[in-house]
Amino acid sequence: MTAFVLEARDVGVRFGGVRALHGVGLGLRPGEVCGLIGPNGAGKTTLFDVLSGIRRADEGRIVLAGADITRRSPVWRARHGLRRTFQRQQLFGQLTVRDNLLVAQEWRRGAAASRRERAAAVLHECGLDPLAERYAGGLPVGQARMVELARALADPPRVLLLDEPASGMSADERARLASVIRHTAEERNCAVLLVEHNVAFVMELCSRVVVLDLGEVLAEGTAQEIRADPRVAAAYLGTQDVSRTPPAAPPAAGR
Repeated sequence: MTAFVLEARDVGVRFGGVRALHGVGLGLRPGEVCGLIGPNGAGKTTLFDVLSGIRRADEGRIVLAGADITRRSPVWRARHGLRRTFQRQQLFGQLTVRDNLLVAQEWRRGAAASRRERAAAVLHECGLDPLAERYAGGLPVGQARMVELARALADPPRVLLLDEPASGMSADERARLASVIRHTAEERNCAVLLVEHNVAFVMELCSRVVVLDLGEVLAEGTAQEIRADPRVAAAYLGTQDVSRTPPAAPPAAGR
């Protein structure tokens, strides 16, 4: 079995007296798309913060390609192939869509022409060619989400962390998003972990699903196994039908 490219090992995080994560273990393999679901307050975004280096875990380790990166900075992690999008959009609004992708490659040495070529290829892959010269700050939510993904792909990632990438998207935009994610995983051997409240989207796209509840891993398995798990239905949806998309809810601290 292929070794994990990214691992969280017994990760714990506290906010004062509140335990946001406890003993969380999670591994991602190259080429897989893994979903991370759970109710608001389960600790999903906190785990993303720890994986990406924005927050330091109080306990446990983060391992990238066999190397302990627990104390490495977010910049170091990004430059070694670990990329992330955010629940709240983080685009450079006063730059064009194309320039947002070029900025993501500026740290690399090499000809500017090659960076422009790479940006053009990613724009095409994400269906963003018509928006290339638009200012990112004026885009609708769904298009802005796709630009965020394109920027994360502009410098090819080894691991991609996507925080609610389908939020605010139309059905057609979600279909394009799913296609790009699958291509990134399968053709580029990239590991993808996504947090998403649209459970139907997760179940259709992901080969494996991890469920967090109250800061701990409640369940892990295929989409079919997670649908059939009564613990997941009770904790997440309050129903026996895990294939149903839950209503949108505002984010809570430690989500």
